[in-house]
Amino acid sequence: MRLRRIGLCAVLVAAALAGPGTAAQAAPAGAPDGFAAVAALGLSGTTGGAGGPTVTVDTTDELLEAIDTVGVLTIQVSGTIAITSKQGVRPNKTIVGLGSAATITGGGFDFYRSSNVIVRNLTFVDAEDDAINVGQQSHHIWIDHNTFVRPVDGSVDIVRGADYVTVSWNHFAGTDKTMLIGHSDGAASTDIGHLRVSIHHNFFDNSRQRHPRVRFGEPVHVYNNYFLGNELYGVASTMNGGVLVEGNYFSGVAHPCHSTGGYADSDPGRLVQRDNVFTGSGACEAGGAVVEPRTYYAYTLDTAGSVPALVASGAGAGRG
Repeated sequence: MRLRRIGLCAVLVAAALAGPGTAAQAAPAGAPDGFAAVAALGLSGTTGGAGGPTVTVDTTDELLEAIDTVGVLTIQVSGTIAITSKQGVRPNKTIVGLGSAATITGGGFDFYRSSNVIVRNLTFVDAEDDAINVGQQSHHIWIDHNTFVRPVDGSVDIVRGADYVTVSWNHFAGTDKTMLIGHSDGAASTDIGHLRVSIHHNFFDNSRQRHPRVRFGEPVHVYNNYFLGNELYGVASTMNGGVLVEGNYFSGVAHPCHSTGGYADSDPGRLVQRDNVFTGSGACEAGGAVVEPRTYYAYTLDTAGSVPALVASGAGAGRG
């Protein structure tokens, strides 16, 4: 039974009446880890649409109606759907691609005071702005096993007081401004004490910069990622941000880390690096102390030497 083209209210009624096992099911999402799993701000972690109905969408109108619905909902994306600009996502949603080819083209998702959202197993192509923008005090967002191709601006931006975000197992394929954490040097009043982000097991595949670029956030935990051929730099910590870079593999990256020297017009940040591998790469600029992520959550590192094979085979849409 495919629940579509009958209006979302009718879809939700149909889903409830159909009972378990009659509608197409989303790919298993497992459970988030890192900051998205931390109990804070009134949530026990990030559960997305768990416990609510499931709908399948394959047109622009269906997708936009579904992400704008109030309440708990799992949204299964089928095929390729074209949208424009950045479209708002309300709280308590799981947006997950069916199969290995679910694609959002032309636009992306915007989180404005939203929370408890999971975005998984989607390919974002040619977003005319950001593919995913997590902003305006949004929190508990899990971005997992997606592929990002040719966004005009950022692939994933986490800004304006956003918090408790995990970005895991994504493939950034030749992107330019890959990931920004903190949008402006003048945003101290909204960002200090926020922007806690975990970034792990991502494939930064010949992407140019911002993996991530951080202002103010602490701790930003960058671990077990594969950095390959990044033209401008790997990680930048600025404006007194606090970034822990550990267990990553850098290959062919001339400038793995910026921190104590600042970057561009931004003041210096703090960065601790440990247990990384640098092959054909420059030195990682590090200095200062950073709040330990273990203050918030437990985690287990993969050895840095295992990261290229592990991440290249496991990151991206259709692989989780």
